[in-house]
Amino acid sequence: MLKVGIIGVGTVGASVANILEENKDIITARSGLEIVVTKGVVNNLSKDRGVNIPLSDNVDDILDDDEIDVVVELMGGVDEPFRVVKKALENKKAVVTANKALLAYHRYDLQELAQDLPFEYEASVAGGIPIINALRDGLSANHIESMQGIMNGTCNYMMTKMMNEGVSFDEILKESQELGYAEADPEFDIGGFDAAHKLLILASIAYGIDAKPDDILIEGIKEVRNEDIDFAKEFGYVIKLLGIAKKDGDKVELRVHSALIKKEDMIAKIDGVMNAISVVGDKVGETLYYGPGAGGDATASAVVANIIDIARAGKSSPMLGFDKPLESNLVLKSRDEIVSKYYLRINVKDKSGVLASVTKLFADFNISIDALLQRPTKDSMANLLLTTHETKEKNLQDVLLELEKFDFVDSKPVMIRIV
Repeated sequence: MLKVGIIGVGTVGASVANILEENKDIITARSGLEIVVTKGVVNNLSKDRGVNIPLSDNVDDILDDDEIDVVVELMGGVDEPFRVVKKALENKKAVVTANKALLAYHRYDLQELAQDLPFEYEASVAGGIPIINALRDGLSANHIESMQGIMNGTCNYMMTKMMNEGVSFDEILKESQELGYAEADPEFDIGGFDAAHKLLILASIAYGIDAKPDDILIEGIKEVRNEDIDFAKEFGYVIKLLGIAKKDGDKVELRVHSALIKKEDMIAKIDGVMNAISVVGDKVGETLYYGPGAGGDATASAVVANIIDIARAGKSSPMLGFDKPLESNLVLKSRDEIVSKYYLRINVKDKSGVLASVTKLFADFNISIDALLQRPTKDSMANLLLTTHETKEKNLQDVLLELEKFDFVDSKPVMIRIV
């Protein structure tokens, strides 16, 4: 028998407990052991959790229980979960977590602590999609050339509704909050931080690179407006929030931002709250992983799969995919060195000479304009909508700073990268 303790019996934790009970026969057949949740820890004991397990409000009731083999951490946050997981590993317990923020900041610390103890975290990225095992095991014969994906269902739902129904950003944000897709404070999702945490976890498995959120380019979807949606449609694009990782020689490029994607691309067809991640290996080529990125049952499914893996083997694969860090020579590419095509929306006074001044500025920074439209707005104002050929991020950022200095530019220009 494998005994499990769940720390954090919320939506996902309750689902884990119920799946292990409801699907007990098939799980026992597949794992070779009976898996039993013997205890759960919650903050509020008076709240009904809908589970048939003993509950406590003291994490040490699980951490210090010698009979518990596996600790499932579903608390959320960073500092307290790190303390809890660290103690679990020190007490020689296997750990399963869905905590992406914890791993974004402490994955290498935890790998050092875990050593040969099983430490699994499939549910930390893309909910029910088995992307961790795909990278760590299924694609282990490959050098990973690139990854890009839709890793936040809230943002994808919002962008899908804006693209398909023409609703405004503010309208769809409010609707997403009412539906429970977005929090009351939605910054973690729409600011790109949730997707960035997930990208960092995948990058460690693919490249063995230790980067923190502060080290990489993170932007969200907060600046996207209907004018940008209309431009995207007119030129055959869709707009998505993407997490992107690319290897270029001995450098790895990591970034999260809204992006214009050609509507024919596979990743462009992923709508609603679904997630999808495209991975390109040097031997296998492109593979695509698609499914629900959140939700109690979908996320719990991945957690239970990790518990079954532990029951089967007793020892997990190397936590971050490397017994020896063969890719440790790779370094993070500077944001300034990123090369992309760009889309800009510049709100300007509608008067003569403006267009000439803007195009001259781009020429001065050696940036070639690909397409340009001028759309009147109101009160003698207009939107200049333009795309560029490929240029370095630093050049484009320098141009944005110079644009703001023009007296005919009414507000900070909006930029979206083209993938």
